[in-house]
Amino acid sequence: MPPIDDIRKFHDALTAIRQDIHAHPELGFEEDRTSDIVAEKLTGWGIDIHRGLGKTGVVGTLRVGNDPRSIGLRADMDALPILEGNSFAHRSVHDGKMHACGHDGHTTMLLGAARYLAESQNFEGCVHFIFQPAEEGIGGARAMIEDGLFEKFPCDWVFGMHNSPGLEAGSFAIRPGAMMAGGALFDIRITGVGAHGAKPETGVDPVVIAAQIITACQTIVSRNVPPQETAVLSFTQIHSGDAYNVIPETARIMGTARAFSTAVMTTMEDNMHKLAKGIATSMGATAELDFRVEFLPTVNDEEQTIFAADCAASLVGEDKINRNRERIMASEDFSYMLAKRPGAYINIGNGAGEEVCMVHNPGYDFNDEILPLGAAYYATLVETKLAKE
Repeated sequence: MPPIDDIRKFHDALTAIRQDIHAHPELGFEEDRTSDIVAEKLTGWGIDIHRGLGKTGVVGTLRVGNDPRSIGLRADMDALPILEGNSFAHRSVHDGKMHACGHDGHTTMLLGAARYLAESQNFEGCVHFIFQPAEEGIGGARAMIEDGLFEKFPCDWVFGMHNSPGLEAGSFAIRPGAMMAGGALFDIRITGVGAHGAKPETGVDPVVIAAQIITACQTIVSRNVPPQETAVLSFTQIHSGDAYNVIPETARIMGTARAFSTAVMTTMEDNMHKLAKGIATSMGATAELDFRVEFLPTVNDEEQTIFAADCAASLVGEDKINRNRERIMASEDFSYMLAKRPGAYINIGNGAGEEVCMVHNPGYDFNDEILPLGAAYYATLVETKLAKE
């Protein structure tokens, strides 16, 4: 019997867990309540737990038999600093915090897989259920790895999943190789010479220099990145000055860079550094670039991508699988885990149609109807990869 048939029997329980987590969102590295729920559920199903990895992370371990093979399944737990716009009963009770990306659903689907696998034990080997904090741009995956995730919990393969609004519920999408972009944040700090607004000749204006740097950097993608590559460089903030009649001493520019390869990211950083320094120097000022790579490109192992797609197809049929979806310019810090172990990252449809609400939106909500399917996908990975001989 397919795992989804057994998992559907406790669909209501999963829905209750998901909506409870949604109502009590917690930001990155603050997921204490969510971690408590995860630990309590895993312990109740007889799964060994380890807490504190990456501060609020939880890893559950389930071993059946003596087969040395091991697989890691990962879900993220954190919410976003967004004021929820929904009015349903399970809306956020914490104003300014919201599960607007579906991590409440991801956590619940992995819990569903853990419950099923603990009850059925239809595999031989070891499963590590990785509940990760702080995916939303503050380095939760990296923190777990630095705390010894793969040394303490060896994984031959690792798999992750994210819901996708706009993709039909009951379907999956994946691609081999680079699937999501790497992402960097940057600050450029310009130091000039302050002056009276009526006497600009006595100073060095950092605002004018900032404008020149922003304009010049628009040529990086078009003139330094190969046309076959895809990259985005966006300046999103500029801060300088406090008065109408004062030329300020300093200016600060901020933004984000994204690309599907570390080589292209390095090219963007190097050219930003050259342009900022050169322009500032030529105008009598100084400029310092702080370029911080927060996400690696999410790169799926080709063999494991085929395996993941095959497992999904066994649940919903080949016609519901897109094996070569378009690349996604957004970033995902599961990329750090994929950089350490072979595996794959897949999208599960959250629903399509005119009324669909995208993630990171105050009106978003995870689709509870797909909870059994997501849990069954994880369970199928385990039962197939660690099949009893």
